[in-house]
Amino acid sequence: MKNLGLQLYSVKELVQKDFIGTLKEVAEVGYDGVEFAGFFNTPAKELKKALDDLNLTPCGSHTGIDLLQNSLDEVIEYNLEIGNRYIVCPGIPPHMRDSADAYKRLGEMFNKIGQRCKQHGIQFAYHNHAFEFEKFDGEYGLDILMSHTDPELVHLELDTFWVEYCGLKSVDFMRKYPQQCSSLIHIKDLKSMDEKVSTEIGSGIMDFVEIVRVGKQLGIKWYIVEQEEFEKPQLESIKQSLNYMRSIL
Repeated sequence: MKNLGLQLYSVKELVQKDFIGTLKEVAEVGYDGVEFAGFFNTPAKELKKALDDLNLTPCGSHTGIDLLQNSLDEVIEYNLEIGNRYIVCPGIPPHMRDSADAYKRLGEMFNKIGQRCKQHGIQFAYHNHAFEFEKFDGEYGLDILMSHTDPELVHLELDTFWVEYCGLKSVDFMRKYPQQCSSLIHIKDLKSMDEKVSTEIGSGIMDFVEIVRVGKQLGIKWYIVEQEEFEKPQLESIKQSLNYMRSIL
């Protein structure tokens, strides 16, 4: 099954020092794809060649809201050139999420971004953190956002860690938004409810067997591993996570 990716933010110190060299190391670990968190001024042609040489598939690009608002055409062009079909907004500033109306306006903006992406064969998605589970008028910000976006134009790259960090269940939101959750999912484990940090997949408290089971029902295209805190060398951790995910997929 060729659909296990790594969010490169997991190895951010390594990519900052040597972007292409780190891609090579990720490929050697055995990942099928990579999701970008910046391109480090790498020309698209050069990155495309490296990905092809390493047999790595781009499975997303985290792109800040400023770029999405002000440089969307250039963002789309670059992603098309490297062969990436998923553009993901990785978060939003506080003033865009401080009320129900703010989330409704955000939904309108996301629909426009999603429409322009769709015209080029790209799926736009939003990646949650914990703040979307603040309630406005008794409703989670995430639910307000989802109810004000077109499910074809705006998908949800559900981050399992942040959902469960808030004491909720990832599978509940996957089932609630089956169409929006059918592209990408962030596989990120929670060490414990006392120690709320991310850890190697399969060594925390989350039920990824159930998450993968529901993911298969929804036809999720990419399971993307992410880890932010490490107690061992990063490449060792991401290999452990990969091996665990291969064992349950």
